[in-house]
Amino acid sequence: MSTPLLQVDNFHCERDDRVLFRDVHFALNGGEILQVVGHNGCGKTTLLRSLSGLSSYAGGDITWRGRQVSDVMPQYRREVLFHGHLAAVKHLLSPRENLRWFVDIFNNGNGDIDTALQAVGLFGYEDVPCGNLSAGQLRRVALARLLLSPAVLWVLDEPFTAIDVHGIAMLQGMLQHHLAKGGAVLLTSHQAIDVPEVRSLNLEMFK
Repeated sequence: MSTPLLQVDNFHCERDDRVLFRDVHFALNGGEILQVVGHNGCGKTTLLRSLSGLSSYAGGDITWRGRQVSDVMPQYRREVLFHGHLAAVKHLLSPRENLRWFVDIFNNGNGDIDTALQAVGLFGYEDVPCGNLSAGQLRRVALARLLLSPAVLWVLDEPFTAIDVHGIAMLQGMLQHHLAKGGAVLLTSHQAIDVPEVRSLNLEMFK
């Protein structure tokens, strides 16, 4: 039996004297999507941000490729990419400039920026200031980062927000392509995921 990419055990979080979740456990292999579900406020975003190393509210036992995350943190940060609720782009910069900043600052990009922008439907908008783009177009700029990152695990918090039906189909195609290359996806979404490999984890079961 192969070692999972990500193994989570006894993951728990308590905030303001309220237990959000306890004893969360799952394994995630290459080629798999795990969709975290539950009502608003149950801790889905906290779970994803904590597993990405962006929040210290939750804790537990996390292994990456069979080793404790604390022992391989530089590798873990290179191989995990978090995509949050907000587009997180600089409005004074163009889509091309935002992605160049992403590639240069994090020193982890691969592929061609213009090709990535064309793939997410932004051909012709490469040099338009992001402040002039719609909410859906800003989300597409952010999604283009997925195509430029070498990350194996995509951690996506409501990635379908503010994109139209064509954007939903595009993103589902990106997910399937990532899985076909051996990548894995951990996400939250109120949108049904039309990908055969998706599994579900109901966070409300871990109270």
